[in-house]
This record gives sequence, structure tokens and C-alpha cells, in this order.
Amino acid sequence: QVQLVESGGGLVQAGGSLTLSCAASGRTYAMGWFRQAPGKEREFVAAISRSGGATYYAESVKGRFTISRDNAKNTVSLQMNSLKPEDTAIYYCAAASTLYASMNLYEYPYWGQGTQVTVSS
Repeated sequence: QVQLVESGGGLVQAGGSLTLSCAASGRTYAMGWFRQAPGKEREFVAAISRSGGATYYAESVKGRFTISRDNAKNTVSLQMNSLKPEDTAIYYCAAASTLYASMNLYEYPYWGQGTQVTVSS
């Protein structure tokens, strides 16, 4: 079993930055971040392989967000820069059961409780 706890969400003005962190208990493989805005489906944001050597991003965040992990501390982070109002959502950390990173949320059996990110215009 893997348990995930996110932190770092909050309110920020457009153009600002936030860093989300996810602390995991248990052995983790690939990790990902997803988000869900009100009235919308949960969507992929970023993913990182077990080794950290491969990363993937949604087109909407590419160049603005950076995913990273520290396997010694069993944590994964999402650095978010140049935030836009459309980035407002609940952000979820997820752990996959595979070594490779995936954009498919159905390949992530473990989820955190989510952290709210609100970007004001």
C-alpha cells in the first residue's frame, strides 16, 4: 500500500509561482500529478518515471511546470511558474504501479487527497 500526502497549494496571482510537494509512504514507482477543476474531468498534468530520467507534461503546462522527485526522501514535487487563472484546480499526486511514467490516470492506483490551487487574475 502507498499513502500520499500533498502540500503547498494556495492562492496566488496570475504570473506567480507555487511548488506542490507530495510525501509518499511505501515503495513508489512512477509518479504523476493530475488536476480537476470544478465541473471538469480530472486531467493529466505531469508524470515522472521511477528513476526520474523520463518526464512528461500536458501541453497546457509544458514550459511552465517542472516535475521532480527525490527517491531518498520518497517525495515528488511540482514547480509551477507563470501561473494562469485556468490553472485553478485541485491538484492530486498519484503513484503508479509501473516503472514507466504514464499520462493515463487509470494506471495510477494510489491517490492523495488533493490540494487546492487558486490563481487570481
